[in-house]
Amino acid sequence: MIEMTIESIRVSMLNYQRVVILKEKEAERYLPIWIGPAEADAIAVKLQEHQVPRPLTHDLLGNIIGALGAAVSSIIVCDLRNDTFFAKIVLAVDGNHIEIDSRPSDAIALAVRVKVPIFAEEIVLDKAGIIIDPETGKPAPAREIPPEELERMSAFRDFIEGLDLSDFEKGKPEA
Repeated sequence: MIEMTIESIRVSMLNYQRVVILKEKEAERYLPIWIGPAEADAIAVKLQEHQVPRPLTHDLLGNIIGALGAAVSSIIVCDLRNDTFFAKIVLAVDGNHIEIDSRPSDAIALAVRVKVPIFAEEIVLDKAGIIIDPETGKPAPAREIPPEELERMSAFRDFIEGLDLSDFEKGKPEA
């Protein structure tokens, strides 16, 4: 597993879909994950440290987990199948670890609230990780992708190619 940080939340200029961009903590590989507008807002609210008068859904989830005597220890983006990302919320309960299936967007929104690390499995980064070409500023796959796999991931590829990533190297995260 590779520890990730949240680089930014972006909007695809092609279809206005939101994407959260995770970045390897110790390298220059990125993992874009498309998410819904509500989840993008939930992540951005916490990253920008906006105070809300009542708990949002992910605040509520964190409160319930704590009230039941458990704690979130991390989240893991664990798989990518048929253009769909999968994640797990790892809970510490009575000295044991329990993994709960989750959408990555919900897991990330929870992680930023309870301040736990975000990880990605190497296999996910192999499939969907990108690097930014320093000369063009354009995203490129982090590895050579066989043509048959590239065809299966056409929706993902089209989505990534439609993102405006021109300011990645500026070091100014957006949310």
